[in-house]
Amino acid sequence: MNIKIKNIAVIGDGGWGTTLSVYLAKKGHSITLWGPFPDYVKQMSKTRVNSKFLPGFRIPQKVKLTSDLKTAITKSDLVVLAIPSEYIVDILKKLKPFDFSQKIILSVIKGIHTERLKRISQLIHEELGNVHLAVLSGPTIAKEVALGIPTTAVIACHNTKIAQNLQKIFNSKSFRIYTNDDIIGVELGGSVKNIIAIASGVCDGLKLGTNTKAAILARGLAEMARLGQALGAKKETFAGLTGLGDLATTCMSQDSRNRHVGEELGKGKTIRQITSSKATVAEGVPTAKAVYRLSQKLKVSMPITTEVYNIIYKRKNPQKALLDLMARQPKAE
Repeated sequence: MNIKIKNIAVIGDGGWGTTLSVYLAKKGHSITLWGPFPDYVKQMSKTRVNSKFLPGFRIPQKVKLTSDLKTAITKSDLVVLAIPSEYIVDILKKLKPFDFSQKIILSVIKGIHTERLKRISQLIHEELGNVHLAVLSGPTIAKEVALGIPTTAVIACHNTKIAQNLQKIFNSKSFRIYTNDDIIGVELGGSVKNIIAIASGVCDGLKLGTNTKAAILARGLAEMARLGQALGAKKETFAGLTGLGDLATTCMSQDSRNRHVGEELGKGKTIRQITSSKATVAEGVPTAKAVYRLSQKLKVSMPITTEVYNIIYKRKNPQKALLDLMARQPKAE
C-alpha cells in the first residue's frame, strides 16, 4: 500500500488541530482545516487567528478553512482527526459516506469513550471499517509546539511503511517523531495520563509538596501500565514518550488543562464551576469516568483513578480522597 500524501485535512479546529495545521503548512504541505461552527470558521478566515483555542498565533493563508466536511475530505490523502473524544462518534458517523480506501487516517485524539469504553482507534474501525489507521501521541503541549520549542512524539501503526511515511511528513528539527507498533499502549498512555494530571493538580490546589506529586506520578504510571497490560499493550511502552513522557509534561505544565482542572478541584470548586467557564476541553474529565468503569470491568486496581472519579463525579472532598489513598493497606511496590 503506497499512498502519496499531497493534501492533508485536519478535522477539528481546537488548539491541537490548529497547531498541527499551522506547523504542517509551514513545512510546505497543502492543508485544509475543518471546524464545526460556520460562523467561527468565517471569523478565523477573516482574522487568520484562532482566538478561542490558539490565541497569538497567525494561521497562514495557505491553510484553507472550511466548515464543510466534503470540501475537507474529498481531495485529501491524509485525514488528521483532532476532535475531543466525547464528540468523535458523531463526527465518524458523518464521515461514513466518504471513501477512505486510498486515504490514511491519523488520530491525534487522547481519550476513551465513556459509553463504549473503547479507545479512539477502535471506534474508528467500528464506524469506518478496515481503514489505513495510525495514531500520534506524546508530550505535546500545543502552545509549545506552536512556538517551535523542541518536542517529541510517537506515531503508532501496525503498518511500518505507513508509520515511516507519516514520520517523514511530521518530523522536523523542532518536532522529532519516533515510530512504534503498540497502538494500544500509545493510546492508553495518552488517555490515562490526563486523569493522573488531574490528581497532580489536586496536589497543587491543596498546596502539597513535591514528595506528594512524585508519588502521584510514579504510582499513576503503575496504574497506567497495569491497565495497558490487561488490554494487551506492551509494558515497556509506558516507560516511553507516550507514557512517562506525556505524563510528566501534563502533570507539570502550567499550560496543562487537566492539571489546572485538578488544581481548581483541590481549591474546593466543583467540576461544573470549573468547566462552565472554559471553552477548551479537559479530556481527563470524561476519561476518568471511562477508565474507572473499564478498571471495574477488568478488575484492575487503579486507586488514583478511582479517587479522581470520586472527586469529580461523587463530589468527594479532595483532602479526604488523599487521606484514603494514604490509608490503604500497605503492600509491596
